[in-house]
Amino acid sequence: MSDQAPSFEDLYEDAPCGHLILSPDGRLTHANRTVSRWLGYEPADLVGKRLLDILSIGGKVYWETHVRPLLRMQGSVEGIALDFVQREGVVVPAFGSVTVIRNADDVAVEMRLAIFKAVERRQFEQGLVSARKAEAERGRLADESLRTERQNAELREQFIAVLGHDLRNPLAAFAGGLRLLARENLSERAGKLTSMMSGSAARMSELIDNVMDFAKGRLGGGIVLDRNAHAPLGPTLLQVVDELRTTHPDRAIEVELSIDEPVDCDRPRIGQLMSNLLGNALTHGAPDLPIRLTASTTTDILEIAISNGGSQITPAAMEKLFQPFFRGDVRPSQQGLGLGLHIASEIAKAHDGMLTATSSPEDTRFVFTMPLVRG
Repeated sequence: MSDQAPSFEDLYEDAPCGHLILSPDGRLTHANRTVSRWLGYEPADLVGKRLLDILSIGGKVYWETHVRPLLRMQGSVEGIALDFVQREGVVVPAFGSVTVIRNADDVAVEMRLAIFKAVERRQFEQGLVSARKAEAERGRLADESLRTERQNAELREQFIAVLGHDLRNPLAAFAGGLRLLARENLSERAGKLTSMMSGSAARMSELIDNVMDFAKGRLGGGIVLDRNAHAPLGPTLLQVVDELRTTHPDRAIEVELSIDEPVDCDRPRIGQLMSNLLGNALTHGAPDLPIRLTASTTTDILEIAISNGGSQITPAAMEKLFQPFFRGDVRPSQQGLGLGLHIASEIAKAHDGMLTATSSPEDTRFVFTMPLVRG
């Protein structure tokens, strides 16, 4: 290794940046070795070429329309981006600064251009721009998808609400006609048919109630309560049990009530909750095992529990049990929209309470609890 210090000429010719000296008319009068290597030329081969001859089309336009006017006005320009073209035609991105050198008479004698290769920087900038465009496009698609989903959800929920509302009137007329018919002197067979049809009408009314409550909840109305702390709750629960015993005469429902009346609640809503839970037990419970209903109060809690024997609910089904439209059993004989347990859960929440479920090989148990003192 030589101990001789490099000359200033070597420092200039092999500098980390390229140096070009131009005549006032834009022709190259000198190019250091660094820029010559970048472009694939010998330094002497570049002398006499116009700067425009080694620029890309975009670089030529930028030089003529942006750089040259600024040089005339201010004598120097920094931070310019120029794309040079190698002898083989490969584009070399670069950025740099240019300064006009003037003599004592303020006449331009040359231009000095210092440039740095910007391949990695340009790739980074282009990648950044592409990433921003991709992010903006993802955001646009997400917003569009969200708008579409909201519109579809609103249409679905409005359809459900209108459908439930428009079904009430003909169903009420149908149920009223059955009640009048039941007062007539009917044969035993006609009486059984009338009773069966009344049960179906009651089931349909329950389904419509569930649909309406679900639609109201999704449209922002939620479960509306009309609490009454002066009327007993027990008769409401017994009425629900009697109605279901009428439509399921072959099923045993055991009831045990120990309620300190009155309870501050919406009795029809609690009745709806119980009807949904008992209906679920009748649908999914073992037909040869009784369904057990217990209701009791302590100092500050009302607890109502319904249990039935039968198949254990799987862990996967337990996770979705209170979700709308979920049906754990899809046998053709067990029809339903899958809203009953969801509505029951929403009624429990509206009472500041909760509805829980447990299932084992011995039995499945739903428990509704609510505070007796409102917070």
